Amino acid sequence: MAKPVLVLNGPNLNMLGTREPAVYGRDTLEDVRRLAEARAAALGLAIDFRQSNHEGELVGWIQEARTTASGIILNAGALTHTSIGILDALQAAAVPVIEVHLSNIFRREAFRQHSYVSLAAQGVICGLGAKGYELALEAMADILSKTSAGSG
Repeated sequence: MAKPVLVLNGPNLNMLGTREPAVYGRDTLEDVRRLAEARAAALGLAIDFRQSNHEGELVGWIQEARTTASGIILNAGALTHTSIGILDALQAAAVPVIEVHLSNIFRREAFRQHSYVSLAAQGVICGLGAKGYELALEAMADILSKTSAGSG
C-alpha cells in the first residue's frame, strides 16, 4: 500500500471558524479535514492530517515524512514567514511538498508575503480557502503518479 500524504497545519489553525472569519473563512479545521479526506479518497490517496501549535513538533513530523509519507501538504501558518527550521526539514525530507494558505498572503501585510516554505515547495496554493487543500491533493496525486510512472 502506498504511503499516505502528510497534511500538516501549523499554529492557530485549530482556531479556524472562530479566528478572523473574514480572513480565514468559517470552515473549522475539522471541516477542512473532512473535505481533504473525501478528496483524497476520490483520488485514491490516503492522508495523515495533523495540526500543531509547536514548531518543533512540526519539524519532527516533517523529518518522519522522509520514511513514512509519499508527500507533504503544508499550511505552516505564521511559521511560514519565520521558520528556517521548517525549511531545513522540508529540504531534507526528500518528498514532494505543496504549500497551502487559506488567505491570499500576497494581499496581506508585507511580512506575510515572504515564505520560507516556498523555497522547498513544488507549488503554492493561496487565497482559495479550504478548496486549496483539495487542489493541493489533486496536484500531489499528479506529482506522485508521474514519480511512480518514472520509477517503473
